Amino acid sequence: MQDFTIALVQQDSPVGRKAENLAHTITWARQAKAQGAQLVCFPELNLTGHAGDPAMVLEAEPVPDGACVQTLLALARELDIYICAGLTEDDRGIHYNTQFIVGPEGYLGKQRKVHLSSDEYFFFRHGTALPVFALPFARVGIIICYDNNVSEMARCFGVLGAEVILAPHAARFGAWPETEEGRRAAVRRHKEQWRLIHRCRAVDNGCYVALCNDAGRSALALEGVEANHAGGCMVVAPDGEVIAESQAEDIVEEMTVVPLSGEAVARPRRSRCFNLQTRRPEVFKVLAEPTL
Repeated sequence: MQDFTIALVQQDSPVGRKAENLAHTITWARQAKAQGAQLVCFPELNLTGHAGDPAMVLEAEPVPDGACVQTLLALARELDIYICAGLTEDDRGIHYNTQFIVGPEGYLGKQRKVHLSSDEYFFFRHGTALPVFALPFARVGIIICYDNNVSEMARCFGVLGAEVILAPHAARFGAWPETEEGRRAAVRRHKEQWRLIHRCRAVDNGCYVALCNDAGRSALALEGVEANHAGGCMVVAPDGEVIAESQAEDIVEEMTVVPLSGEAVARPRRSRCFNLQTRRPEVFKVLAEPTL
């Protein structure tokens, strides 16, 4: 991996406002480029919105031929930047929770969410592939929201050689807090959980983990639906240290721009006892057996 700069965006992404969300994404991508980023990552379903309601699949589009992907592809070429964004994918009438990457050379590929959480099973088919994207400066894997709770996902990407794991989230919580302190408490709870999970994922696999989360009330236009997101961005280095995070204490939009070090990835992988080199997969057969 080479040294490079990443931008992470916590974006407000209302359901039913794809055109507005796309315009907002373009603005953030331009700001990321202006601040020196070579890769910018947006949250889960940032283009079509996330809510436990059929409305979140109404603006689905094919990947890569849909309007959002093609618009961001043209922007990536214009800005000479890599863009990772999320939307509801329509594949011949079947819907997926999909994150895609485009760059100056075109469409690189997509990751479909593998483990669907809560009510997502009613709206999406699960993905079955774990692609690693070879960007000019790093090998990148994508783990979408709840997939990060399944440690085998990160391990697979580690085995496949990923040096950076992007972790776009649309992590929901309960009723919207009417007080600022209540909203701040929601931000703190999410970050505490991410520190617990992602520090382990980074150390276990000798890679960076870079996460971002939707920020706001994405289901305001849907009667009787609560879909609230606390925002938050965070970067964990391969040694498990949180090297950067969003600074807003309330639930607002924000972008976090962070330089990443190739040496920080190479260092643990040179170790005589790096676990990806010393592990014994022949004793792990139980992982392929059905769970209880």
